[in-house]
Amino acid sequence: MAETRRAEATWESDLLSGQGVVTASTTQLFTALPVSWASRTAAPSGRTSPEELLAAAHASCFSMEFALELAQAGMPPQRLDVSATVTFDRAEDGWKVTRSALAVRGRVPGANAEKFREIAQSARDNCPISQALKGNVDLTIEATLESR
Repeated sequence: MAETRRAEATWESDLLSGQGVVTASTTQLFTALPVSWASRTAAPSGRTSPEELLAAAHASCFSMEFALELAQAGMPPQRLDVSATVTFDRAEDGWKVTRSALAVRGRVPGANAEKFREIAQSARDNCPISQALKGNVDLTIEATLESR
């Protein structure tokens, strides 16, 4: 069964001087987060951007996929710390999201560094957000296994 989630945005004025807000309509976990063009291309100044929200989506999606794949390999993680850095850059034909760089540091009993990196690459390729970005955005992963 398909699941849907909804967000809404309101924008006022032109692109350069305007501003807007974005709301998580399904859950109301965030409402009226301020956004602006400057928050995308210069200093955030207390505002978010579509790219920051995309980074949050990618980091959380990847962490779930990685936890699943590690568990399926018989190595459920104790902890995964994931970051996603999304790059928004000017291209020949306008501004584009060009890259999403994932980095994960994990505590996984029974894993070795090679297997950890192999499964991280698989999770990078298989998480639904990566699937949505694939072919349009450079996807990278840096995976570090903590020794404990």
